[in-house]
Amino acid sequence: MLGKTPPTAYRYPMFTIEHEFDATVVTLIDEGASHLQSDITVNAFDDCVTIEQVDPHTDRLNRITFSIQQIRDIGAALNLPEGVYRLPAKR
Repeated sequence: MLGKTPPTAYRYPMFTIEHEFDATVVTLIDEGASHLQSDITVNAFDDCVTIEQVDPHTDRLNRITFSIQQIRDIGAALNLPEGVYRLPAKR
């Protein structure tokens, strides 16, 4: 697909944001031509963040829980080159 502009529906990812009583919930909807994955739900609480996705093969919900520090580390890591790092303590 080099040199071609993807269809408009695929250039603008779809997601929803909802503010619940104890969390902000972001749902990422996978739209594309093939190999679609189930929606991903991100729940941001005061003390942790969970990421959930239903496995279509088993119909089971998979959940990963991150501490706030782990989310901070992931955010930093996405903007760094390959290597080993230690982030300074948050003030």
